[in-house]
Amino acid sequence: MRRVIAIIEKSKCFPDKCQHECIKYDPINKSGGEGFHIGISGKSEISEEVVLEMHKISAKKCPFQAIHIINLPEKLNEEPIHKYGKNSFELFELPIIKPNTIVGIIGRNGIGKSSSLQILTGSVKPNLGKYDQEVPEKAIIEKYSTTWIADYFRKLLKKELKISYKPQRVELLIQIYKNQKVKDLLKKIDERNIVDELLNELDISNIAERNIEELSGGELQRVAIVATAARNADVYYFDEPSSFLDITHRIKAAKLIRTLSEKASVIVVEHDLATLDYISDEIQIVYGEPACYGIFSQSKAVRRGINDYMEGMLPDENIRFRPYPIRFSERPMERFVSKEAFIVFPELEKTYSTFKLKTSSGNIHKGEVLAIMGSNGLGKTTFLKLIAGIEVPDKGNLEKIKISYKPQYLDQNIQGTVQEYLRSIANSEFDSGWYKTNILEKLNINAILNNKISELSGGELQKVYITACLTKPNIDLIAMDEPSAFVDVEDRLNIAEIIKDLVIKKEIAAIIVDHDIQFIDYLSDSMLVFEGIPAKEGHVFGPVPKVEGMNKVLKNLDITYRRDKLTGRPRINKPGSQLDQEQRSKGKHYYT
Repeated sequence: MRRVIAIIEKSKCFPDKCQHECIKYDPINKSGGEGFHIGISGKSEISEEVVLEMHKISAKKCPFQAIHIINLPEKLNEEPIHKYGKNSFELFELPIIKPNTIVGIIGRNGIGKSSSLQILTGSVKPNLGKYDQEVPEKAIIEKYSTTWIADYFRKLLKKELKISYKPQRVELLIQIYKNQKVKDLLKKIDERNIVDELLNELDISNIAERNIEELSGGELQRVAIVATAARNADVYYFDEPSSFLDITHRIKAAKLIRTLSEKASVIVVEHDLATLDYISDEIQIVYGEPACYGIFSQSKAVRRGINDYMEGMLPDENIRFRPYPIRFSERPMERFVSKEAFIVFPELEKTYSTFKLKTSSGNIHKGEVLAIMGSNGLGKTTFLKLIAGIEVPDKGNLEKIKISYKPQYLDQNIQGTVQEYLRSIANSEFDSGWYKTNILEKLNINAILNNKISELSGGELQKVYITACLTKPNIDLIAMDEPSAFVDVEDRLNIAEIIKDLVIKKEIAAIIVDHDIQFIDYLSDSMLVFEGIPAKEGHVFGPVPKVEGMNKVLKNLDITYRRDKLTGRPRINKPGSQLDQEQRSKGKHYYT
């Protein structure tokens, strides 16, 4: 018999702002029993023993979409390995750790990826679903006595296992290590006497004397990767190592992480499919319902694992976890855009004390998405700020246009709720049917409208800023800096679709800076490629058609891409392979 559970997202439950619909329409309450009720936390709750399939009716009445009645898969006939509280998220199973193997983890946000790493690293003690009592260590060992988990936890609890862990939110490290120099922090944990070598590999040896709070997001991420790799560990964990990294350093970081598998086990959680494909030996998919429950699939070969995820189907388990597949076109799709120049920008120059940017002239057409790629430190963000009027060029006069700009680094210190913030920007458009259907619903913003911005997760905050950028009224140009950061694969493609639809509907244009090749490949019509010497000098190749721009980017990286025959997703060719050599001989680093 399939188990029915009730999940109540406490952060979305506001009993003082609703009519207690979940209680009013509860079938058990109507018959004189106790179903949904207000608990001691001041939020809605329900005893797990009384949850019924028919509770879906009362759950749907919740105006904040805070209640989920879930039919768990038939295979889940036992308690979870961890549960966060009454009517809270449940995690089933954990990633399988294998000697000298890099296991890549992929899944939606809010489905238990980071939670599983917290358990495996000892930050969170698994409670076997008994959230209201202390679970003895012996019970954990006994429950999983026939699996690898028992031996792992036995060693972990006895401190016989050495763990090294890079957390997801590296920007939070600034709060912990403020006013400390990079070299001093790394010296403390350099158990392998390898920090200097790793800093050179990731091109950050020049920042060793700087304080941690002076670093950019990309520099901070690379320092965190170095710190993790410098420890002498049995298992290395990396939670989203590509965030904030440019395409060049994603490849370099992946190569560095790959070397760790020669001496230890490695687990990598990642949303960038190209990086995940390149870095992993095996793949595990986490599926379920975001904020409700998560299950780890069997371990799979890399290509098959990622393709199963794209397909939304696990053939071995006979489970469909997404009602639709994710597909990329077999050929780069050229969308119709106006031939008439809509926005013209001249040659621009901007000089700072240690850096100079010089760009060529170009134009953007109505309905066009212009993508910008290139290494960090070459002036991409500076160029976007010049276009947006945030910075003033030393040379070149920009025509005045109405721009909506989303910055790279997001300020979470905004008072009020998501709804209050978005309504203040969108004005009357906030209540339009098109806005609700094509933006709020597609990005699942409706579910967090009443949440405080200061309490959002990284992915939620990113989507709120994207929504605000897309809905500013009476604009000519959308300008976004790294919109894919902290966002899962499905939402990245949703964002791309929304941007493409919006520029056509409103007859405007967009400029997008990002490092996810698949995201840019799916989204863009044309490209600017930034080149030069990072932190010293930047110049621009383009604008050029997407195929020419992509080829330039990949040639600079010295890698070639092919299309996966089943899903159409871009994949990095193995260096020296027949296809790699063939594409290089033709000068076609981008897929043919």
